[in-house]
Amino acid sequence: MSQWIQSLEGTAAGHDLATLLALAAAFLHAVFGALQKGRHDPWLSRGAIDGWLALLSAPIALFVVPWPEGHVWLLLLGAMVIHFIYKIGMALAFSRGAFTVVYPVVRGSGPLFAVIGAWLIFGETFTPTQWLGMALLLTGIFGLAVYNLIHVEVARETLVPALWLALFTGAMVALYTTYDAYGIRATPDPFTFLAWFFFVTAFDMPVIAALRWKNMRYRPAAGPLLWRGFVGALVAWGSFGSVMLATRLDKVGEAAVLRETSTVFAALIGWLILREPVGPRRMLLMATIAAGAVVVELGG
Repeated sequence: MSQWIQSLEGTAAGHDLATLLALAAAFLHAVFGALQKGRHDPWLSRGAIDGWLALLSAPIALFVVPWPEGHVWLLLLGAMVIHFIYKIGMALAFSRGAFTVVYPVVRGSGPLFAVIGAWLIFGETFTPTQWLGMALLLTGIFGLAVYNLIHVEVARETLVPALWLALFTGAMVALYTTYDAYGIRATPDPFTFLAWFFFVTAFDMPVIAALRWKNMRYRPAAGPLLWRGFVGALVAWGSFGSVMLATRLDKVGEAAVLRETSTVFAALIGWLILREPVGPRRMLLMATIAAGAVVVELGG
């Protein structure tokens, strides 16, 4: 599998596979966000997810893939710090604002910063058509956030802090997207970086969740929470793993933009599962996001 991935790097087939992986990551990340924001406390949800991630990733990292060498350990250490800050920001934002308001701001600010980072670090550039697509995508994403902000009826007193936290977390999304792309490209076997990434970055939130659980007066049933964590861990493997492989196969900026169609999936999940209302204006904004992603892809 590793040799096959490496043989596709920089090829037309690699570009097509990267596109499919980025879109798969978009859908799976929307599911992942909904699992964290759902009916359980977001800190407990993320703790359960990461606990399962550590447990499921351990045998793969320890016994299946080659172990990291030299500088890869330093890259993994950096990933631990960046993703810890990202997870804290996401949990704080989700605990203060509605999913359909917070999520678009996080994902909308991420691709713009990621495209700039890809230009500075990897020398990638967008065509004028792709910048037009980026403008469409960002217009739809932030328009969706503003519309939701105006019409949302829950947790309005904490919504402004939630939006600031969401913007900060979006910057962290761009940072980890660019950093993880550098890490997986700098590791000879991409699956070494993936397996060890999921293993070493999964020990922080279970500790925080355990402390929070201990101090709760009314604790949720452990069974449904653990089940949600197990499903979330599998989704995380698919989501983060797909986009990391996409950034190794093709351009980081394009993968980052395509992944942010997750906002469309998130709005649908918010409507169908979380019972948050969706009207014609929001449908139009979601169509704008999708159109922007298509223009970015075709414009390359």
